[in-house]
Amino acid sequence: MTNPIELAYSARAAEYIALLGTMRAVHPSDRQLVSGWAELLMGDVIDAGCGPGHWTDFLRRCRANARGIDHVAEFVNSARENYPDSKFRVGSLEALDADNDSVGGVLAWYSLIHHEPGTIQVPLREFHRVLRPGGELLIGFFEGPALEQFDHAVAPAYRWPVSALSEELDAAGFDIIETHTRTTLTQRPHAAIHARRGKRAPNATR
Repeated sequence: MTNPIELAYSARAAEYIALLGTMRAVHPSDRQLVSGWAELLMGDVIDAGCGPGHWTDFLRRCRANARGIDHVAEFVNSARENYPDSKFRVGSLEALDADNDSVGGVLAWYSLIHHEPGTIQVPLREFHRVLRPGGELLIGFFEGPALEQFDHAVAPAYRWPVSALSEELDAAGFDIIETHTRTTLTQRPHAAIHARRGKRAPNATR
């Protein structure tokens, strides 16, 4: 079933791709962070919510065996055309097409921003399912002093305090390795969390 977020991105896919669909639109510190993270990866990598596909292709050029997954068909079609050496498919973050304990890394770069706080455990636990023990997760998101919804250009999104999202990751069975924040005059506050799948199972009470 098509959801409102998918419909909103489908309607503005061409605009989004033109504005944000290449690495030229990426902040240099984000490029450095992801390339350093990629050096840790062993095995297959999923770019979960790959959008126009530029991060998937960047990971490939970092010698990671990456594939991109997105629920917006327009993004996947564009990614296949613009980055023919990388692999893409339409799919859901809540039901990844991967076996249990089968991948070495998951990148979720701004792909969780539209998830309501009450549902954030669903994709996080799916990431835990597909990652092998010790597998690496990197999440990029909008940061704020309180967990709150705001009017994103495409659809309502959420700002997360680093501490609050870290708690959700801990409940999903991840160990926090490091966190990053960035504030500029021209962009919303940004944060990233590097987490690693621990040996423990997700918290059954969340």
